[in-house]
Amino acid sequence: MLTLEEKKTALYDEHIKLNARMVPFGGWIMPVQYESIIKEHNTTRASAGLFDVSHMGEVYIKGSDSLKYLQKIVPQDISKLETGKAVYCQLPNYKGGLIDDLIIYNVKGIIDEIDYFIVINASRITEDIAFMKENAKDFNVEVINKSDDFSMLALQGPNAKNIIQKAGIDLNNQPKFFSIISSNLWNIPVLLTRTGYTGEDGFEMVTKNEYIIELWNRILSLKNEITVVPVGLGARDTLRLEAGLPLYGHELNEETTPVESSLGFFIPADKKEDYNGKDMILGQKLKQIPLRKKLYPFIMQDKQIARAGYDVYINGNKAGVVTSGAPSCTLGKNIGFCMIEFDGLNNDLVTRLNNPKETIGMNIQIMVRNKLYNAEIVKKPFVKKNYEK
Repeated sequence: MLTLEEKKTALYDEHIKLNARMVPFGGWIMPVQYESIIKEHNTTRASAGLFDVSHMGEVYIKGSDSLKYLQKIVPQDISKLETGKAVYCQLPNYKGGLIDDLIIYNVKGIIDEIDYFIVINASRITEDIAFMKENAKDFNVEVINKSDDFSMLALQGPNAKNIIQKAGIDLNNQPKFFSIISSNLWNIPVLLTRTGYTGEDGFEMVTKNEYIIELWNRILSLKNEITVVPVGLGARDTLRLEAGLPLYGHELNEETTPVESSLGFFIPADKKEDYNGKDMILGQKLKQIPLRKKLYPFIMQDKQIARAGYDVYINGNKAGVVTSGAPSCTLGKNIGFCMIEFDGLNNDLVTRLNNPKETIGMNIQIMVRNKLYNAEIVKKPFVKKNYEK
């Protein structure tokens, strides 16, 4: 049931016109599906899907200490981030747990007087901003919450680039993967980034609230030339899961480090600057501090769907919990992530779980309606990513 406290994006009425089923999500009222989750998922993989992601938060960073400040709050080495480029980051707390995951863009010369542009998760805007401002006290830097000023669309799929071309930006002038430009689509001013949350090539478009309805309708008006459909949260979740991408509140939380969330690949071992939680995070990455738990992707061997919250067993003993689970439209199988807790497991099993070569193919069981069903740990992503490199 919707409450008065939940916010609406500027596209709310457009979703209603399209007969979207609306649900609460992260403090917002959002479309979960329009016609069919399966159709929206498959059309995004085959052609193009359009997502309202205006609930996401946007933050400006400016000031002479902008770089020093970001070096303090994220594990990634922002000194290597060139103008116009983006990097996927984590925002750790003082113990190494994750307050959020986010994308940082270097926008010097792209947005007037602004050094960095950050996109944060909708459900974490309040916590992120408070933590960012708390950490800004010792720096000459401004943390400016722009979340209420902007709306955002994601256009994903192999035909996304052709739609952007029809909107006025030639293929050769479109931003490269994980890059950002300031431009116009049908004379609508946008920040255009080549990023997304589906594993497909695509773009995210940030513009002022007053322009978002026109931009949304302009893109959908091309449906007779290029197949494009509006996509809700349901297919957004199945798409990101197939691509092996984590979701805050499921795979990521304040009690779990990036290494435990299988994001150690994104943590540089050679960053000199100190950052929040560095001792724990780097210690785990370098195997100087043992992991307490770890995230694993799995495929069900039986027909049952393993949903978030279901218990995971190894050799008949409870060992963890499913963090995300859903049918894969692409594979025709049921897939998911689980977090396995090492405390209480025998040393030989923990050693195996810390060795990727031995982990892949390991059998686990998942409790579904009071019965154990078989699953197998696999490599991620479940479905090959199709980014335009």
